[in-house]
Amino acid sequence: MARKPKQYDDDDGRTIANMNVEGMPWYDANMKRQNRAEARAELADRVARGEALTGRETLRYTLYSVLAGLTVVGFIAGGVCIFILILYLLWK
Repeated sequence: MARKPKQYDDDDGRTIANMNVEGMPWYDANMKRQNRAEARAELADRVARGEALTGRETLRYTLYSVLAGLTVVGFIAGGVCIFILILYLLWK
């Protein structure tokens, strides 16, 4: 005979803390990867239907593109600084 789970009056079924923690016997390492894949598929479906991104998603992708641009500018500026330093040392 199986034991019935305890029922509490104030239990509404929400998760308080994620118990998928490394080191526990029930840890599932693929859970994050699976959730990420589901989110990407959902986003691809929304884009295919022509729905607009939410404000938070727009902000995130804008931030990512600005950071990518700053990375490129940083590399170019670093290369120019090194080039000027080398020319200075040669002409000295």
